Amino acid sequence: MKTRILSGLIMLPLLLLVYFGGPVLTAACFFIGIMGAREFYQGFAAIGVKPSYTITCVAALILYAFDLFVEEGAWYIEACRQLWFFGVIAASLLYLFKIEERQLTDAMATMTGTFYVVFFSYHVTLVEQTGEYSGLVWLIFLTAFGTDILAYFTGYFFGKHKLCPKISPKKTIEGSIGGISGSVILCAAFGYFFFEKLLLHCIAIGILGGIISQFGDLTASIFKRKMGIKDYGNLIPGHGGILDRFDSVLFTAPMVYYYIALVLAS
Repeated sequence: MKTRILSGLIMLPLLLLVYFGGPVLTAACFFIGIMGAREFYQGFAAIGVKPSYTITCVAALILYAFDLFVEEGAWYIEACRQLWFFGVIAASLLYLFKIEERQLTDAMATMTGTFYVVFFSYHVTLVEQTGEYSGLVWLIFLTAFGTDILAYFTGYFFGKHKLCPKISPKKTIEGSIGGISGSVILCAAFGYFFFEKLLLHCIAIGILGGIISQFGDLTASIFKRKMGIKDYGNLIPGHGGILDRFDSVLFTAPMVYYYIALVLAS
């Protein structure tokens, strides 16, 4: 527990990346995407699956190149992203052409890693590009980390009833409720002090984020169980690898972006 707390405190300065935003945050998201994919594929390697890390890195470079070379709001940006989806799927299938060396699971794992890790994390930059709502990028991390932190301590001190024992034996219903509460409290405080006109929306995002971030955490746990590993890496003491720390963000980032796109900006 002490190691986990100290590691969490060490990670707090990373929030400066969100504060500076722009190219700094974009570069950080790109780094998390490719490093997270690397850890993800190492997990697949443990069960004999060989996805293409090269395809994923090239796909990440192309995806983030949109932010550098395509004018914000350009009419053809959505067509570019659809073409990107097609390119990832096509490249993953072409990867199978060495039919004697590769299995269908290698292509499926390549697609999964690229979409799940790279594309999901890319939504952080998409939120920052929403104009007047760009400041809501903070909610991505407040929901994810607020849920994780309060769920941990609530579960540690009050947890009695198992949530999903076959997926994550230590998680409890009490911890889950505490995690949602933590997300709502942080998002409500953020809305009150910084986006008072959007306070109710911040609370709504806090509720959704508290639930969805736990889905992200449990999804990562399912992958690790199927891969037979405890953590994706050991970069952060007490937390594991990059993907262990940001697994919830992979789900909360798209949630915040689509909430803005479908509710606030509609």
